[in-house]
Amino acid sequence: MNNSYDGYGNAGAMDMSVDAGLRSFMLGVYNKMGLGLLLSAGLAYAVGTVPALTSLVFGTALFEVVRWGPIVLLLGSAFFMRRPSPLGSALLYWSIVTLIGMGLGIWVFAAEQAVPLQSASGTSVTASYSTIATAFGLTASSFLGLSLWGYTTKRNLSGIGSFLFMAIWGAFALGMVNIFFVQSQGLELIIQIVFLALMAGIVAWQTQSLKTSYYAMQGDQRSLAVMTNMGALNLYIAFVNIFQILMSLLGRD
Repeated sequence: MNNSYDGYGNAGAMDMSVDAGLRSFMLGVYNKMGLGLLLSAGLAYAVGTVPALTSLVFGTALFEVVRWGPIVLLLGSAFFMRRPSPLGSALLYWSIVTLIGMGLGIWVFAAEQAVPLQSASGTSVTASYSTIATAFGLTASSFLGLSLWGYTTKRNLSGIGSFLFMAIWGAFALGMVNIFFVQSQGLELIIQIVFLALMAGIVAWQTQSLKTSYYAMQGDQRSLAVMTNMGALNLYIAFVNIFQILMSLLGRD
C-alpha cells in the first residue's frame, strides 16, 4: 500500500510540474507578445505625433522599408532560418515588431491631424482616437476569446494550420493584384473580411499548437526559447492584422 501511495504521489507531482511548466511557457509567450504590442504602440504614437519622425518614416525611402520589411523578413526567415536559434528568432521578432510599430503610426497621424486616409483602391478611411480605442478593444476581446478557446478545446486543430497559411498567402497575393492592377473597392472589402476570418483561425490554431509543442519538446530549453519567440510573433501578427482590418472597416466612409 505504501509503494502504491508513493507511486501515485510521484505521478501527481510530475503532472503538477508539467502543468506549471506549461503555464509558465504560455505566460512567457503572452508576455513577449504584450511587450511587442507596447513597443508598437509607443513607436506608432511617436511616429504619428512627432513631425520629424513622421517626415522620416512616411516622407523618405524608409517608408518602403517599413512597408515591405516585415514581409521580406518573414519570407527570408522561412528560407534562411531552418534551425533558428533563440537569439536569431528574438532578433526576427523585435525587428518585425519595430517595423510594424512604425507603420502603425499612420493611424495616429490620421487621428492627430484629422485627415482621411485612402487605400490603393480609392476607399476613404477616417481615423480618430475613438476609432483606435474601439478597434483595439474589439481586437483584444476577440483575441482573448479565440486564444482561450484554442487552449481549452478538445478538438484537434492541427489539420487547419497548413490550410490557414496557404489561404493567407493566397489572399495576400490577391490583395497585391488588387492594389497594383484591379483596384476594386468591393474586392478589397471581401479580402479584408477573408483576412479577418483567417487571422481568427490563426489565433486559435497557434494557441493550441503552442500547447501541444510544449509537451513534444519535453523540456528542451533551446527549442522552447525559439518557440516562445516564434509563437509570440505569430500571435502578434494576427493581433495587429485584426486591429488594422477593424480600423479599416470601422473608419470606412
